[in-house]
Amino acid sequence: MPLPTPPAESAGLIFPIVGLGASAGGLEALEQFLKAVPEKSGLAFVIVQHLDPEHECIMPELLQRGTPMKVIQVTDRMPVKPDCVYVIPPNKDMSLLHGVLHLLEPTARRGLRLPIDFFFRSLAADQRERSVGVILSGMGSDGMLGLKAIKEQAGLALVQDPATAKFDGMPRSAIDAGLADIVAAAGELPGKLLQYLHHAPIFTPGDPALDGGTQSHLEKIIILLRSRTGHDFSLYKPNTLYRRIERRMGLHQIPKIGTYVHYLRENPQEAELLFKELLIGVTSFFRDPAVWDMLRDELLPSLLAGREPRHTLRAWVPGCSTGEEAYSLGMVFKEAVEKLKPRSNLTLQIFATDLDQDAMEKARAGFFPLNISADVSPERLNRFFHKEEHGYRVAKEIRELVIFAPQNLIMDPPFTKLDILSCRNLLIYFTPELQKRLLPLFHYSLNPAGVLMLGSAESVGSFSHLFAPVKGKSRLFRRQEIVPHSVPVDFPSTFVSSSKPMAEPVKKSALSPVNLQELAEQWLLQNHAPAAVLVNAQGDILFVSGRTGRFLEPAAGKANWNIFVMAREGLRHALTDALARAPRQAEPVAVRGLKVGTNGGTAVVDVTVRMLTLPEALRGLAMIVFTEAPVSKAARPGRAAKPVPESVRMRELERELQSAREDAQSTREEMQTSQEELKSMNEELQSTNEELQSTNEELTTSKEEMQSLNEELQTVNAELQAKVDELSTASNDMKNLLNSTQIATLFLDSTLRVRRFTEQATKLIKLIPGDVGRPITDLASDLLYSNLSADAQEVLRTLMPVEKNLATGDGRWFTMRLMPYRTVDNRIDGVVITFNDITAAKKMEAELRGRKKGEE
Repeated sequence: MPLPTPPAESAGLIFPIVGLGASAGGLEALEQFLKAVPEKSGLAFVIVQHLDPEHECIMPELLQRGTPMKVIQVTDRMPVKPDCVYVIPPNKDMSLLHGVLHLLEPTARRGLRLPIDFFFRSLAADQRERSVGVILSGMGSDGMLGLKAIKEQAGLALVQDPATAKFDGMPRSAIDAGLADIVAAAGELPGKLLQYLHHAPIFTPGDPALDGGTQSHLEKIIILLRSRTGHDFSLYKPNTLYRRIERRMGLHQIPKIGTYVHYLRENPQEAELLFKELLIGVTSFFRDPAVWDMLRDELLPSLLAGREPRHTLRAWVPGCSTGEEAYSLGMVFKEAVEKLKPRSNLTLQIFATDLDQDAMEKARAGFFPLNISADVSPERLNRFFHKEEHGYRVAKEIRELVIFAPQNLIMDPPFTKLDILSCRNLLIYFTPELQKRLLPLFHYSLNPAGVLMLGSAESVGSFSHLFAPVKGKSRLFRRQEIVPHSVPVDFPSTFVSSSKPMAEPVKKSALSPVNLQELAEQWLLQNHAPAAVLVNAQGDILFVSGRTGRFLEPAAGKANWNIFVMAREGLRHALTDALARAPRQAEPVAVRGLKVGTNGGTAVVDVTVRMLTLPEALRGLAMIVFTEAPVSKAARPGRAAKPVPESVRMRELERELQSAREDAQSTREEMQTSQEELKSMNEELQSTNEELQSTNEELTTSKEEMQSLNEELQTVNAELQAKVDELSTASNDMKNLLNSTQIATLFLDSTLRVRRFTEQATKLIKLIPGDVGRPITDLASDLLYSNLSADAQEVLRTLMPVEKNLATGDGRWFTMRLMPYRTVDNRIDGVVITFNDITAAKKMEAELRGRKKGEE
């Protein structure tokens, strides 16, 4: 059967570019891979290997023997064409720009070089959702971060099955990081890739147009995700969601989204996988280095300036993914503090949150692969990381700065009183409506002059009055105080549990193919293994194995999973004694021949109690095993009971008597132990009672002191209220006085910003209530005069009044007088400008001059 091929390039679609990364043992894997690719596949393959920089590469000649496609060693600026294989030359790094391969000199000739990561990242940036990355045999973890970049762009990640690779380091690293979409042997990967491309029409440029039917199915998927995971994706951009769903459809070879909705309902585990797909985090250490440099050199020093001793700055990193952003912030803070060398002990508390629990577990561990050396400088690696066998671990001093917690940014309340809020490359996935809800919320969460960090493709949009850019296009903003009006904040009121709702039971056949050994073992456990329960020291049942219904039954009333409550008639006393003796002896405690009352009859049971010591997680727990003894023929139903010999009956009675004596002795010992414990407890309670009495006396004294303090506060409050009333009256008197004089008055502060003005001033200068706080130079006026700001500066400098007669464009005249604004304590704090209307006097003066000139 021929392999399916994707639509041809002639149909107007862009052909996929497949990046192949291999290292040790990679030649054999590459040969197997290329041998399975059909001649006219419509794909282009770019091979990146770890090559010796000082030896000539013969890889193209070796690979050409096993494939009909043309194999070429890359030269600088070589365009990529379909149905060709391109091989990286030795001692070069390679990148892709607009479908053209470029060669660069490596930064280091020897040592740790990561050519696969370097190329995969450029492939992801250039081809975006059309990018395909394949990891084959090799040692180390090169290619893992590159695959992560491809997954961030909704590309496809294929990995060779580690069991078929000569060296499984690279494949294993990619799989353990949760980046592999398809895992198979090298010779099987091309077929799966072509099948995926055949069923995933993602190679059309531009965003897909969602019709009514597609939108309806998309909403159904959102509903299913919400019911399975507890998280609502309805406010995510529909096109972003649809592209991620298309990837899952391609992996399962599902042609229609309606069919995928049905598949999603029948396979609950697919909801979890789709949820993970939607949460691929766009993160790395020190992403956009210039932003971090500006934060360290300019913003953090200003935030730290003037702080109280031992002050703690607060930061929040929503959507933290695996923690690189949060740890980068902690490192930059340490560098800023070391550079400033403040006298007080200042620190930073970082709250890092995300929906993905698995990602946060990795973030808490603080362990990252060796590949991070491409993003972290050697100085920072030495300063903030400890090198381990397979990677780097973040130093304890940085990990202690960060607290990771699950949080839904849309539904959960935010962190508040923050100095830094880093929400980078997260808003771009949200609809404009959600962005308009979040930005005022961020403004509310930040302290005055707090810093907001956004991604390179994000902005504050229409909320420029809330956040002012720090510098250029750095995407760093400072919180602004809003004087004229306040912005409503849509504060989340729903507290969503971080734990996921209980999913429906998943049938084993839906998870994996039939495994005869596993099914047989399950049948044996269910039908032949003895019934057993695992309990703690108090007798609470933690685990049940087998059919225990003949020995245990739920008690009436409130549900209680304690074995002493659930034990059937005839077992309770024996279980109590056995559990009490088991911790005191090394051997298991066995009680045999117990008669247990069952539904309408009796059964003979042997009970064994064993204390567990291994594994460590089960230490201190007890395993109770119930073994039902065989019923004698004489006791079987339907048979006539034979007379029991008297000697046998006597032995049974003696055993029962001995058992009763042992029970009585055990009861006496328990009672004696209980009495001693009660006596000790009574002494402790008496001591506690004395302490409580002492505490009560202290609280009484504190209450009296608080009452006295409350009276003082009431007195101070009354005085302050009286002062406020006086101030209000004085303010009203001043307002009426200024308005009654019919003199336009304008008050400026020391920076020549509007502080207050009278109603008459609005008829001369274009003033509105919202202009309070604006510079006088920003305001338009009717005066034919342009030196108002200069004269005000001169008054502040010389403290000498300035008086001038000024005209307006409509023929009015005013006497302007500028005087220093003096406070009660004789301090200059601005300028007072008055405008006295002298239009009538000017008209009379002109009229008199006209008459005088006429008389002459």
